[in-house]
Formats: sequence, C-alpha cells, structure tokens
Amino acid sequence: MYTQERTAMSNLVVGGPVAVNSYDNAIVAALLESRPVMLVHAFNGGYLRPAELKAESHDKGVQLATALDPATKEAQGHLWYITPGGFFGQRPLYYIESAAGQAPPPPAGTAQAEADAGRGDDGAPKPRRRRVSVHQEAPKSTADTLQVGLPGKVGDKWRGRNGAPEDTQLWVVTVTPWGGITFVPITHPDAILGFKDHAVTANSEARLTYNWGGDFTGTVINTFYPRLPSEWNVPYHHVFT
Repeated sequence: MYTQERTAMSNLVVGGPVAVNSYDNAIVAALLESRPVMLVHAFNGGYLRPAELKAESHDKGVQLATALDPATKEAQGHLWYITPGGFFGQRPLYYIESAAGQAPPPPAGTAQAEADAGRGDDGAPKPRRRRVSVHQEAPKSTADTLQVGLPGKVGDKWRGRNGAPEDTQLWVVTVTPWGGITFVPITHPDAILGFKDHAVTANSEARLTYNWGGDFTGTVINTFYPRLPSEWNVPYHHVFT
C-alpha cells in the first residue's frame, strides 16, 4: 500500500527554506507525483472547492465547504492538482487546478495541441483543467479576487498583465514548519490565499488577503493540509458530518 511506504524526503525543498521532513506523503504526492489531493483548512477543517463544478464555468470563484455532499464528491469538486509551472527565481511555481470539470485533450495537429505538447513527463497531452486565477487588482479590489477557469476563458482582469498569459495563475507553494502548505500568487507577493474578511466559516469565500507575516509561509489561518483520498477521515472527521 502506498500509504504504508514512508519515504524520507528530508532533502526536498519546496518554495523556500522549509524542507519536507514530516514524512507527509500527501505533500509529496501533491507536489512531486501530481496526484489529486483534498486541501483541508488548518483552522476549521473545511476544504476548498470550486463554487461551480461544471466544466463550462470559468467565471466563478472558490469557497470553503464544511460538508462533503455526494454531488461534489462524484464530480471530484473536492480534489485539486498542484501542477508544476516553472520557477520564480529559485522558487518552483505551481498551478492550482481543479479535478472537477476536466476537458479532454485537444485533437492532435491543432494549434492548441501544439501549445500543450510536452506537458507531462511522457509528452502526451493531458486533460485541460480549470485553474485558480487571481484578479489583477487583488486584494485591494472589492471585486471577486479568484476565479476557476481555463487560461483562455477567464475574464480579462484574470489574465496575465506582464506579457505572460498565465502569470495570474501561478503560485509559490511553500511547505510550512507545521506541516501544511500555503499559496502566494506571483503577481501579488504581499498577499496570500485566505478568506474574505479572514472568516473561515462554512461556505466562506476564498480570497486573497494581505500577508501580514510578510514571508511565504504566511500564518496558520492561511495554511492548508493536503490529504490523499485514503486519508480523508484523518483527522478531520467533522468535515463529513
């Protein structure tokens, strides 16, 4: 069983000075093996999910839910891929991609297929997944600061402003000293993935908030614990009530 094979990863550094040395297979699986994980919040045990699960939705946000309903589970709305997306200096960058609403790979020979060529170690086209995008004016704007959509289909304010069409979808992922992970958008390095008004209640809206800590590890209130499907009920059993 995979979960019984504990491999020390003490030499792996992800997004900063904190090494993955907690033997947390979920972090390793999410960041190295690109396995879908549940992102459980450190504060109240809720989990991230897209506000809209359908593949054709590209203008809805992200929310924190405290109950896993059958429709969400069936649509894989509770699962996320943390996909490598390049580097920011020495820090690796990632996309936060929803497992809900995946689109099939584009047909071979098309321009879209050529643009996606080589994604993945085997070079084969991968399903197109909706990514979490950041609003250009976040977090100062009162507008929705996050959307889940394909790169070419999110609104104009969620597209890259620095020449790279996907820069508003790239995140610095940092493993925290307490064994969780945090997300900082490269377009807003003074902000961190958190919640509107810092409230982490049921169905609260995920937003960018100012990172008062000033570093890439953030605070406990902005920490998420990746959980593999086999670990859903440990230790956040109240998520499923």
